[in-house]
Amino acid sequence: MTAEPLPGLADQPRPGSRAARRLLPLAADVVKDMASEYGVCLRPVGLRRTDMTTGQTEIIDVPCGATREDKCQPCAQRARRLRKTQIREGWHRADEPAPAPRSATEEHRALISLRAHLEYYRDQAVRESKWDQVGEVDDAIREVEEAIAAEGLRGTVAPSHDKPAEPKRQRSTKRRQDAPALPRQKVQPRTVGRVYTAPDGTEYRPSMWLTVTLDSYGPVRPDGSPVDPSTYDYRHAAWDAITFPRLLDRFWQNLRRCVGWNVQYAGCVEPQRRLAPHAHFAIRGTIPRTVLREVAAATYHQVWWPKVGEPGRAPLWDSDAETWCDAETGAPLPTWDEALDAIDDEPAHVIRFGSQIRAEGVNAGDKDAERTIGYITKYITKSSADCHAITTDRQRDHLERFWRQLRVTPCSERCANWLLYGIQPKKAHGKMRPGNCKGRVHQRSTLGIGGRRILVSRDWSGKTLADHRYDARAWVRALLGSDDQAATVDEGPAPVAWELARPNDPDMPPMRHRLLRALAQRIQWRNALNAAKDRAAQYEASTTHEAGEDRVKG
Repeated sequence: MTAEPLPGLADQPRPGSRAARRLLPLAADVVKDMASEYGVCLRPVGLRRTDMTTGQTEIIDVPCGATREDKCQPCAQRARRLRKTQIREGWHRADEPAPAPRSATEEHRALISLRAHLEYYRDQAVRESKWDQVGEVDDAIREVEEAIAAEGLRGTVAPSHDKPAEPKRQRSTKRRQDAPALPRQKVQPRTVGRVYTAPDGTEYRPSMWLTVTLDSYGPVRPDGSPVDPSTYDYRHAAWDAITFPRLLDRFWQNLRRCVGWNVQYAGCVEPQRRLAPHAHFAIRGTIPRTVLREVAAATYHQVWWPKVGEPGRAPLWDSDAETWCDAETGAPLPTWDEALDAIDDEPAHVIRFGSQIRAEGVNAGDKDAERTIGYITKYITKSSADCHAITTDRQRDHLERFWRQLRVTPCSERCANWLLYGIQPKKAHGKMRPGNCKGRVHQRSTLGIGGRRILVSRDWSGKTLADHRYDARAWVRALLGSDDQAATVDEGPAPVAWELARPNDPDMPPMRHRLLRALAQRIQWRNALNAAKDRAAQYEASTTHEAGEDRVKG
């Protein structure tokens, strides 16, 4: 029962009292709030720049580049805007973003010819067992390959003779009998979509956005928690979450082969309320919805790993034999190659999509286009566990059970969790801790989504994120009418050395001083940018007005 306030007393605390002082904002919080408002990084990284000619040093702050709001909100929002720009520029393109490679020059062809002759001489020396000549030819091959790389050719000419390729295990590529057949066409080297013509002669090139989900593991409530946790298949859900990226790769491969052209996509992977991953994608061009559903239903991925049951007792490391042994019998555990040799014709796990496949068409310039881009990127600044608020005990228990299953599920060939199932992982060593793999998929914040959450095809926009950052800076410089590019002289720029500055260095200013300095600089930049925008708008308005008067007079 709440006590009634005494009559005649004001609701506000007494001026000068401790309660009144607690109502005043903290100066440090105001600095951080204003820094976030103006887009100043809250965790700048101090780099020491040393002029090698004069010996003068200075501390330069660079943004931390975090992509999550819980670490640095301004940098995370900046990364989100950059991703939205990347999706926007590549979605409704009418031309191919990536031009064809240039033809090889005569220098390129001469180096390749020399490399071919060296390969021929090496093979001849090996046949005749002239091993001293083999070493000399190998040295010449390394020099030629360095010259080929210096000339600007991408990739390698041939595998190195110093490191022979490991033999790969061959698995049958025959499709499963329980999966529908897929049509296969020759993939054309085009990435743009089809052009449609309206009855009035207007041409337009629409695109699509797609949502794919995984299958059900048991009935769930509206809050995502299972109706019956005892029958919910947490083990299947954990395996699906870890192998979901491979299923997506297989889907795009099947889709391109089915439609016959190089489909381009950009999207994000995020968890549903039931904590299972699903993905939203922007697709350039249009594909019939029936084709998307058929391809999704026929797509699967087989995990050819050793079959495992329930985790057992942790083994012990034998330092003398340098192997892991069973804790009870002391017998060495099967190695990774031995465990693979024992695999029968059935994979350890098969992952498939669920029946919920949603696809919608979007036209360039529509209000739905920008809204869809925001919908695709709405959770990329949050960790997977923070995408949906956990408010009930049922949701907390569901998260705890799912995470505990992820902790003991193997994530790769080198995962330490294999030791819990009586198998030594690939390249096992004594520093491994059974059941404590350091992979990101086992962390509570990732929920099994340990890889990249932003998936962009190679020919989406024809640019990298660094290119998009450069374009943004170039637009600002053009609007301000300035050029901050360092002028170079004939002898080249002055040599400088960069190193990470330590927080306890004598010349390292306090963090709040650095934030205040960056805040002042950002306020000046924003004021100058707003003034430039106003001038550009006034110039455009005056130009439009003069053009209208000229048409009236004419």
